[in-house]
Amino acid sequence: MPGINSKQKEECFILAKKLLMYSEHDNREQIRQHKLLPLFYHDDLQVCISVTNALYEGGARLIEFTNRGPYALENFKALVKERDKGMKDLLLCTGTIKTPEHASRFIDAGADVLISPVFDNGICDVAYMQKILWIPGCMTPTEIHQSYKSGCTLIKLFPGDLLKPSFIEAIKPLFPEIDFVVTGGVDTSKENISAWFKAGVCGVGMGSKLITKEILKNGNYDLITSATKNILAIIKEIHS
Repeated sequence: MPGINSKQKEECFILAKKLLMYSEHDNREQIRQHKLLPLFYHDDLQVCISVTNALYEGGARLIEFTNRGPYALENFKALVKERDKGMKDLLLCTGTIKTPEHASRFIDAGADVLISPVFDNGICDVAYMQKILWIPGCMTPTEIHQSYKSGCTLIKLFPGDLLKPSFIEAIKPLFPEIDFVVTGGVDTSKENISAWFKAGVCGVGMGSKLITKEILKNGNYDLITSATKNILAIIKEIHS
């Protein structure tokens, strides 16, 4: 850094480190408060941009772009640029992170949060060193315990369609320090959403039930916007 002495450089480094830690905490709190995490992937960049804009217009401030196709990294980088133009309060998360290498690439691409379908020590180490929020995926009490021992206090339960709300009701008393989000098995109905929150989750992830194949095929992105507004209204009513 030209024009500053070594002490000032050290102070700048310490400040940057603190900001990263605060950012990780703030991102965790935003997920806990916002409660809806839409998730999707598409090869076509323009479709990705349209879906992201539709979700944002509907009130979504968290989006998980999944690492499930050949253009995942390339499209994610473009979405970060699109976000920075006019959606600066949007958290862009990267899902389906299964290796430390993928974690590093998406962090470099600008991911705000990493989300995985599994617990992996290598990903945990990368996230810790980079001071970025990582949400591992778990299905059993043993996996949840292992994740918590590694410092994770926000965990994804997956697949929800197999675990059911009754599973969360059973394990929540065992892990009072942990907040859970659930993906898979969450649909757009008030009954279903209510059941998950009543069971004890702090957030729900929603993919093909919200961003349907038919919507993507026909380009009816306004349906995503209206459905997002409706889901957020349901969540607000549940917690009022």
